[in-house]
Amino acid sequence: MAKLRFDALDHILNRTYTVNPPSTERISDYYGSSVFHDKAMQQHLPSNVYKRLKECIVTGQQLERRLADEVAAGMKSWALSKEATHYTHWFQPLTGRTAEKHDAFFTPTEIGVAIESFGGDQLVQQEPDASSFPNGGIRNTFEARGYTAWDPSSPAFLIDGTLCIPTIFVAYTGEALDYKAPLIKALQSLNDAAVPVAQYFDRNVTKIIATLGWEQEYFLVDAALFSARPDLVLTGRTLFGHSSSKGQQLDDHYFGSIPERATAFMKDFENEAHRLGIPVKTRHNEVAPNQFECAPIFEEANLAVDHNQLVMDVMEKVAHRHHFRVLLHEKPYAGINGSGKHNNWSLSTDTGVNLLSPGKTPKTNLRFLTFFVNTIKAVHDYPDLLRASIASASNDHRLGANEAPPAIISIFIGSQLTQVLEDLEKKVKDNGMSANEKTELKLNIGKIPEILLDNTDRNRTSPFAFTGNKFELRAVGSTANCASPMIVMNAIMAKQLRIFHKEVEAIIKKGSKKDEAILTVLRKYIIESKNILFEGNGYGDAWVKEAEKRGLKNIKTTPHALGAYLDDKVVALFEELGVLSRPELEARNEINHENYKMKIQIESRVTGDLINNHILPAAFEYQGKLIDTVRNLKEIYGGKEFEALAKPHMVIIREISERTLNLQNFVKDMIEERKKANAIEHAEEASKMYCEKVFPYLEKVRYEADKLELLVADELWPLPKYRELLFTR
Repeated sequence: MAKLRFDALDHILNRTYTVNPPSTERISDYYGSSVFHDKAMQQHLPSNVYKRLKECIVTGQQLERRLADEVAAGMKSWALSKEATHYTHWFQPLTGRTAEKHDAFFTPTEIGVAIESFGGDQLVQQEPDASSFPNGGIRNTFEARGYTAWDPSSPAFLIDGTLCIPTIFVAYTGEALDYKAPLIKALQSLNDAAVPVAQYFDRNVTKIIATLGWEQEYFLVDAALFSARPDLVLTGRTLFGHSSSKGQQLDDHYFGSIPERATAFMKDFENEAHRLGIPVKTRHNEVAPNQFECAPIFEEANLAVDHNQLVMDVMEKVAHRHHFRVLLHEKPYAGINGSGKHNNWSLSTDTGVNLLSPGKTPKTNLRFLTFFVNTIKAVHDYPDLLRASIASASNDHRLGANEAPPAIISIFIGSQLTQVLEDLEKKVKDNGMSANEKTELKLNIGKIPEILLDNTDRNRTSPFAFTGNKFELRAVGSTANCASPMIVMNAIMAKQLRIFHKEVEAIIKKGSKKDEAILTVLRKYIIESKNILFEGNGYGDAWVKEAEKRGLKNIKTTPHALGAYLDDKVVALFEELGVLSRPELEARNEINHENYKMKIQIESRVTGDLINNHILPAAFEYQGKLIDTVRNLKEIYGGKEFEALAKPHMVIIREISERTLNLQNFVKDMIEERKKANAIEHAEEASKMYCEKVFPYLEKVRYEADKLELLVADELWPLPKYRELLFTR
């Protein structure tokens, strides 16, 4: 049984690795070479078509169908010049990953003759089968029609000879079946709400862009060891495994010298990413052994989401070439840090201003405080929705552990900005301010640039932290589609800015000056949002108690977090903004519950298989060897001398018997609970039962199995151990 494990180790030791010589090309020479970007469009499109397409991209207007043929012709010309043979609509269904159906460019014209064709109809819209994608009851299985529609704001790109066209994905009846469609709507709603507010400070602003910079954490594991672990193959995490004697306790991996094999993988992966126009800039070792991180430069949120989805695909493909497997699961190994995907979010204008960056004048600092305080108010009003947006079965393992933010949503802004808000609250009176007070306040605000950037230490325990000129949502899981939290973040900000603008205008109509009206409303928000601001240790028990006093929820599991999506207040929010309808929210809620149920169901089944077919046989085999040894000792010695010599063996034999019996009983009970959960038709009830009744057995079974790992002879243990998975280079 242990043969597969040792064969894998031998394979690694005897494998020869080829390290490609360093490239003499500069990144700038090939960056974006596989993207139909601005320069390529200028080369392959008529000038009037290029101009109109750019206008549509900037303004969000719909491209006329008559021009789509010319855009398609130019796109085809560019793709064929790059030796492309196929095209596909690349979309993001509610599976969490991407989907594509490839069609060849060629069209037969007569027997034995064909031409390459690709027209506006193929560019703008396609009809993939929608029946087998998650739909949450929006579609019946026999109603298969669905549509993908081109998103011109995200450029087409080439992978492996296929032209990939980013698209949204909707049902025949128009409901969104993907992440991109509601994200685009949320971004448009934010733009509509933010522009009037930004124009309080600069009338030249005509567009607001939400930006996103993600940080992708991941593990690398040798492909041979990966294949010898059925749990890694089928669930993405190790369901068993006793901690290695050496883990991350020496802190020697973090930011350390990157291992040669990992470096070779990173260079290859980054080369692919750069050709696809993905601005990956940073690479480093993370805290846990064999854990790493990559991060790009900030981009417009819709494009950044596309690039992150693409990066995860590219990483997995490139890893195969280097005999690695990429583990994107939030918690592939127990006892060491898991992986997240920090979402760094900010707002910028078409005039080149970061609205969450302080300025050098009272006016620009008032602008900063306006968007800063409104962000705090938005999160304060919808914390449960933000928590739901990052909920998943895999992220539940990570949230609240001493490696990731707690499940309690709070905001960290640092002591300096806390003082600024306190000063603002004190100096802005409900009945107006004196001239001296206004001057003093503006002067104090004007000093912010001298202290704001890196004005305080970072708080890695905060789920939502201000980090100088952006907010960092640290609670997002490594497998997540960034669109999920970005839909929520941009939607709640759009709603908040609508309210802010309305309240400011109401005060101005009563005769107040604009600045005074803005400050009055900001003061009200500061007072109303105080309870969500927290500067301390989010890992401590004291915070859990304090958060409860403040009325902040600690929602630890996904099935209990997802209910926020169907709260009347949330439904009203999404419907008012036109981002998601109630049927779409109900469908997504059902999909998320079903996904949770299926993930735990799979883990439960794999657990039973590994116990019955791998771990128990190994334990019994070793126990049998010990029993044979005891018999031999009795035959040789007998009497009291035998009892003394046999005692160590008997202790282990007894413990193996006890633990194997516990395992058999736990697996049996787990299967019974699973059957009960499977009989429940309602998705939410089923997911909660899997969470409350089935999942606890995974922990019970693991405890016994990991204890057996310490008892059974190494040569008989069937699964690669943590010391091998984490430290085999």
